Amino acid sequence: MSQATLKARRPARGRPAARKRARRIGLNGLGLLVFVLAVFPVFWMASTAFKPNSEIFSTTPKPLPAHPTLAHFDFVLNGGIAQVSFWTYFRNSLVLALITVVVSSLLALLAATAVARFRFRFRTTFLIMLLVVQMVPLESLVIPLFLDLKRLDMLNTLPGLAVVYIGFAVPFAIWMLRGFVAAVPKELEEAAAIDGAGPVRTFFTVMLPLVAPGLVATSIFSFITAWNEFIFAFTFLDDQDKYTLPIMLQFFFGRSSTAWGPIMAASTLLTIPVIAFFLLVQRRMVSGLTAGAVKG
Repeated sequence: MSQATLKARRPARGRPAARKRARRIGLNGLGLLVFVLAVFPVFWMASTAFKPNSEIFSTTPKPLPAHPTLAHFDFVLNGGIAQVSFWTYFRNSLVLALITVVVSSLLALLAATAVARFRFRFRTTFLIMLLVVQMVPLESLVIPLFLDLKRLDMLNTLPGLAVVYIGFAVPFAIWMLRGFVAAVPKELEEAAAIDGAGPVRTFFTVMLPLVAPGLVATSIFSFITAWNEFIFAFTFLDDQDKYTLPIMLQFFFGRSSTAWGPIMAASTLLTIPVIAFFLLVQRRMVSGLTAGAVKG
């Protein structure tokens, strides 16, 4: 083969690699742009929380505070407006979120296992109803749930609000966990049964580790749902000592002025537990993919 022919073919061979490289660079650039657009509001919120009022209301805003201050955080933590300690609201929100995560994850895992592993009457109808329930606007349920909680004498109580949050989280969790449970090969359960493991031991040693990534994903959704919810908490709770953190934020909005510094500080404090919870459970999202799949 002549040198001229080789030189003519080299650019043709290099074009697919160049296109692939250009496509990868374009996708990475697009992903970076989406990341910046998503993170910028959070960055601006945290930055504003450390700015004094003179910089917050400046006509030439700057991304970083020139003279950082902790006055807004001190104002929020000491109950400057609501006259109730920040930690009271924090405790209420944390209790509601943890109860929602634990109970909804347990109920959803049991229901998802039943739906994925067994064939029973109205199984398809049950799955369709899970989708239909998620399509209903939550605002339309405020009055019916208010009347139900009043009838059960659970109005203005944290357990009553927790029941509402669990009801919102369970349908989504069942639908998501169903896919994880169905993806677990039945041969693993049969092998465990041959080795002498009973149903309970098989569930905890084989099924649970493999479904752990799904539990992590649903627990994050349940935690965020209970942590950030405002409408039902504001409607069903009438005692200030039982208010949650999202309700606390509305105290900073006045008729004549708005305390933007404390709002940003409180919002930053409200975001930290969600990030901490995600960092705490995200390792299970990876390790659970292979845990339990190999006998050792």
